[in-house]
Amino acid sequence: MPKLSIIIPTFNSATSLEKCLRSVAVQTFRDYEIIVQDGGSSDETVDKIKKFQHANPSIDLKLFVEKDKGPYDAMNRGIRRAGGAWLYFLGSDDELHDSSVLSVVMAQSDGECDVLYGSVKVVGDSDWAKNNRFYDGVFDLKKLLNRNICHQAMFYRKKFLGRVGPYNLNYPLLADWDLNLRCWSKTDFKYIDVTVANYYAGGLSSRGVDECFNRDVASNVLRYFNLSLWNPWINSPSFLGYDEVFRMRESRIFVARMVSRFRRLTRSHMYD
Repeated sequence: MPKLSIIIPTFNSATSLEKCLRSVAVQTFRDYEIIVQDGGSSDETVDKIKKFQHANPSIDLKLFVEKDKGPYDAMNRGIRRAGGAWLYFLGSDDELHDSSVLSVVMAQSDGECDVLYGSVKVVGDSDWAKNNRFYDGVFDLKKLLNRNICHQAMFYRKKFLGRVGPYNLNYPLLADWDLNLRCWSKTDFKYIDVTVANYYAGGLSSRGVDECFNRDVASNVLRYFNLSLWNPWINSPSFLGYDEVFRMRESRIFVARMVSRFRRLTRSHMYD
């Protein structure tokens, strides 16, 4: 069984995939498998993967081509097929930062921690980070409630992820943020001071609004972490679910007032 499974979801990725695969091939750490989960590309993606396999016979690369419901569905399929003790998800248009990254991270993988993470270098501008920024250092829960850890910076122990559950496909853009919140509620994360990957802005999570995630994040966070509605971390306008927290808080206050009023009226009628 390999130490690490590197899962790469692809769909019409022919223009960027070669640099992604090359960044894995040059790693000094060799105890890995690559699982490419392709969603039925119509360009040269599959041909380029097969060409890479032929040119690198010593690399354990498994290719699966089948229709899926998007990258998170592809990643869930990759999880089920992975044989490694650890899982890493690499975007097909991204690349590992340098040849020693996996050696540095996997040297920290024999402890009790179930989630390891570092930072990424952002290439190009996104809504949440500018070009050439190194994103985003050490996280705590307060920080995670306001921004996500880039999934190209993260490594998960497979057994642990099996207990947490898969990516939630109801969240087409931010299922990785939801997964990280669920993981954080169940274990400690370990930060490693290393730049794991070059993240090329413009991918799925760099654009658009995940309305379902935005709608659910407040109730999810309350449930995952058993927080009070009055917790200051979720009563800040910077929290994505702040408006919903405010609505729930006001609704609870209204109900409490109505109950109190009803009790007062009931007691007064008892003495009429």
